[in-house]
Amino acid sequence: MRVLVVEDDPKIAGFIVDGLRHEGHAVEWMAEGESGLRCASSGKTDFDAVVLDLMLPRLDGFGVLAGMRAQHIPTPVLMLSALASVDDRVRGLRAGADDYLVKPFAMDELVARLLALARRTLTTREPAAAPVLLTCADLTLDRLSRRARRGTVDIELQTREFALLEYFLVNAGRTLTRAMILEHVWGWTFDPRTNVVDVIVLRLRQKTEQGGGTRLIHTVRGTGYVLRAG
Repeated sequence: MRVLVVEDDPKIAGFIVDGLRHEGHAVEWMAEGESGLRCASSGKTDFDAVVLDLMLPRLDGFGVLAGMRAQHIPTPVLMLSALASVDDRVRGLRAGADDYLVKPFAMDELVARLLALARRTLTTREPAAAPVLLTCADLTLDRLSRRARRGTVDIELQTREFALLEYFLVNAGRTLTRAMILEHVWGWTFDPRTNVVDVIVLRLRQKTEQGGGTRLIHTVRGTGYVLRAG
């Protein structure tokens, strides 16, 4: 899952960003409303959810929400606020937020709420735009139940393995560079010295080829990897 976090408090932002990345999600952080709105509406990144603080400098959370909805950006938004009254929560939801979480909050609850929003979005989008079931040859991945299978064999995946396999399947037939994979799965700036991509690709190959299955994840020498049948 790719998440945009718009939060001006660096401690809270760091807590959220570190927690989401620890769970295997890719995260972008913006510290004020105008840059958050630009990032959400740039079209360069297809975010699965936005974590939006209410009290932001220059443009507050309501302004960011209004700007997103005016541009018909459907990305689900989880609003954060220290304002805990029923009226405050109702105002946030009526303004276009999909959920409202009061500070302070537990990281586990924030992650659970974001996953619920992402699942809800997958089931309500047009199937052609966001299929729940991804396939390549006899490899299938169910984005809703978060289960993978090769033929009749279930594949147990760790969080980042699931995120990478999903990324490969969404882009089947397209060469993905190591920089693209790092940015999508880890949210990191590319470091040519790291071999983390090669390590996780090796694990995915071992898991998807267990039982004698043919190779689906191929190396593109000097560039990265591609998932294709044959």
